[in-house]
Amino acid sequence: MKIAISATGPTLDSEVDPRFGRCQCFILADTDTKDFEVMDNNSAAAAGGAGISTAQMIAARGVESVITGNCGPNAHQVLSAAGIKIVTGVSGKIKDVMEAYRLGAYEPATQPNVADHYGLGQSRAAGGSTGTGRFAGTGRGMGRGMGRGMGRGMGMSGGMGGGIIPLPATGPSSGAEEEIENLKARSQSLADQLAEIQQRLDEITGR
Repeated sequence: MKIAISATGPTLDSEVDPRFGRCQCFILADTDTKDFEVMDNNSAAAAGGAGISTAQMIAARGVESVITGNCGPNAHQVLSAAGIKIVTGVSGKIKDVMEAYRLGAYEPATQPNVADHYGLGQSRAAGGSTGTGRFAGTGRGMGRGMGRGMGRGMGMSGGMGGGIIPLPATGPSSGAEEEIENLKARSQSLADQLAEIQQRLDEITGR
């Protein structure tokens, strides 16, 4: 049986890559002969649709099963339509996974185990608010105190809109010039927000 395993590297000692659509490569293996070949994942760096294009690439190679960590709904649909069994939630070394599969240790998944755009969604979830104000974003930390009492919010959005933009994180290698630019950008953002607050107050009070 020919199987495809999402891998972090090109050897049997490599680990299973938890990402299907954006894994580094695939190990295409024959569980009967234990022969294998490596297929680079050209869709790993795609801006979008990585899961679908990767699934189509795998389907074209005639594999019967895919083994990976996570598989989203789009890729799952393409693979299922091609009659390919999908095993998710797998980790460990490729060689161990191959043997476990040969011995029947895994059951095919009947549905995706992560949401659509799972990788990208993590960064969105960390952002908090999805308001449409001028600075739609976190609304957390320093932004929370000011955001509550603004009525219609920044940029005339419904609800709180956004909050004060937090200070951009700088890594240990950032120099003084970069920190100065970050501080200037934050200062300008605060000034813009204060100007909008004052404008809204003037509108409400009829000044």
